[in-house]
Parts: sequence; structure tokens; C-alpha cells
Amino acid sequence: MQRMRKVPAALVILAGFAAAPAFAQGPPPPPPPSFPPQQLDQLVSRIALYPDPLLAQILAAATYSNDIPAAAQWADQHHYLVGQELANAIQGDQLPWDPSVQALLPFPSVLDMMNSDMNWTAQLGNAFLAQQQDVMDAVQRQRGIAQRYGYLRSNGQVLVGGGPYITIMPVNPAFVVVPWYDPGIVFFPPRPGFVIGGGIRFGFGVSIGGFFAPWGWAPGGIRFDWGARAVYLNNARWGRTWANRGVYVHPAYAGFRRPAPGFVRPPEAHAVQRRSEPERAAAREGRAAPREEHRGAGERERR
Repeated sequence: MQRMRKVPAALVILAGFAAAPAFAQGPPPPPPPSFPPQQLDQLVSRIALYPDPLLAQILAAATYSNDIPAAAQWADQHHYLVGQELANAIQGDQLPWDPSVQALLPFPSVLDMMNSDMNWTAQLGNAFLAQQQDVMDAVQRQRGIAQRYGYLRSNGQVLVGGGPYITIMPVNPAFVVVPWYDPGIVFFPPRPGFVIGGGIRFGFGVSIGGFFAPWGWAPGGIRFDWGARAVYLNNARWGRTWANRGVYVHPAYAGFRRPAPGFVRPPEAHAVQRRSEPERAAAREGRAAPREEHRGAGERERR
């Protein structure tokens, strides 16, 4: 009988260690999504005509879509707070969401819109992570269509810039309008007899002052560089992408303290009051908000 040769135990152990990485490796990360131009046009259509600062903030916040539902609820329940009281509440409640989402808390109607269609919000965020330049190009295409058909033009609330890129800026940087329009109307030729001037309503807006400067709401703090296809939040270039989305921390937000995992928020120090239906309807219809019905610590300044 042929004798079997003994293999030293040390060699067997080393061979096992050498082979281990092949078994320890998990599945490769998913590839970034890819959206064709026509789909990007549809994704941005409902916000393409928003003022530049608000649009930029929405695009960044959408990349943290998991934060949106809870943030929308908080904004709705604290909508009556204004100015320093609202800024203090945001900081005092030690909210766990990314500062790009916190920056939208003064805009409960915007967060409500995002929360009401989470599939759209998640797709918008993924598109901005994977194809930021293409998303910005889609915004410009949609703005060009609305301007060509006469719907998008300067008025008492916004200044619409001409070329080579179409900008939409608030007349008063401290008052940011949230326009209402139907994408099925303003991006198509007007029907005979349709009053073009009523295609976009700019009656609803939010007063936003220096109290929210830590989140970037200061003149020029939130903006696009359309030529460079860049977005600036709180005066720092936004760099979150599909590849670094798990580790990215925006440079301008590095000073924000984030609660540790398992952190339990302290009890509310202020009343919780949801918006009334007339207030919700005003935002949906682009009208000035009715007088605040609740009597909380302050009254939202809208006109």
C-alpha cells in the first residue's frame, strides 16, 4: 500500500488563511442608477421653477430621503414658530437629521410635498447623487421651456435671469416664495384663451432671516454655479455622490453635533400644533397663508 505523505499542520493553517478572503468578500456594491434625460426632465419638473436657493436645498435634502418623513412631521407640528424661536427649537430638540434636511424645516409645505411622494423623493435624491450635472441640465431645459412659452418671467417676488443660464432669485432674499404650478400646463404650449400670467402663482412664501444662517440661509449662502454645474450650501461646494454617500460630511456642516446612535431626544419644550387645513390649502394653491389660527410662542410671518 502506498504511504500517504503528511502535510505539516502549519502549511494547512496558512493555506486556510490565504483562502479566507475569497469567502469573506460580500457581494459588490450596487452600481449607480442611470436616468435618461427624459426621465430627469420629469423628475425635476415639479420643482424646476422654484427659486434657486430653495431648489438647491431640496436637491441636497432629497439625497437623505430616509430623513424626510420624520422631518416633515416635526416641521408641521412646529410650523407656528418663527425666527429665533424656530432656530432655537431646531437646535434644542437635538434633531438627528442631516443639516441639509434641517435647513428645510422653515418650509413645512415643501417637506410635506416631498413626504407625500417618497418614491419621487428617493428617485430625485438618487439622480442627484449619481448624475448631478445631468439633473442641473434638466432643470435648465425645463426652465427654458416655461420661459419660451411665457409662463416664467420676473415679477414682484422673483427675478428671472436670461442667459446663458436661467436663474430664479428672490427679490427679497429674506422672503423665499414657494411657487405653485401645474407641470402639465407650464411646460406645454398655452391653450387658446388661457391666461399665461396665472400659470405660476407666487403668493405663498416663508420669511427666512439671519436666524437660519447656520444652515446656510444668508444672502448668497445657498446657490448654483450653473456654468460649473456646482451647488453651494452654506458657501461650501456640495460634494455628496453615489460613491461617497455613506461617509460624506458636508464641510459647512462639520460643526453640527449629531446625536450618537441610541440617543433619546429630550421632551418637547414647546407646544405641538399641526397646520390647519386652510394653511395647507394656501401652500397647495400658491396663495398667501391665512392668519395663524394657533396662539403659540410666535406667529409665522408670511404674506
